[in-house]
Amino acid sequence: MEKSSLAALLLILWLHLGRGGSVLNVEQNPPWLHVQEGENTNFTCHFPSSNFYSLQWYRQEPAKSLKFLFTIALNGDEKEEGRVRATLNTREGYSSLYIKRSQPEDAAVYLCASTQCSSGTGSP
Repeated sequence: MEKSSLAALLLILWLHLGRGGSVLNVEQNPPWLHVQEGENTNFTCHFPSSNFYSLQWYRQEPAKSLKFLFTIALNGDEKEEGRVRATLNTREGYSSLYIKRSQPEDAAVYLCASTQCSSGTGSP
């Protein structure tokens, strides 16, 4: 049986919620990818580690509303739901989203957003 090709697209949602007036840039890797059904895949979201507060992952299927997946805030933390898992490394400034055994219904736009602390406050 031939495996069908999936198109999974990861985009970055730039989000600035801090009150300090600085811009928080979030970068993703890869910008888009195609995977075969049944393959494992991952996306990485890079963010500045200074003033980091939390990171959110979302997914948006074609012609549907944005769906919240996870908020992750503690270094080394992992969140998992079904075949989707998110990890966080605040020391090196990245979060990864893993999808196990990709299926056609996983085809979507995946977004990450990072929230920063206000200077010196420890809260957004």
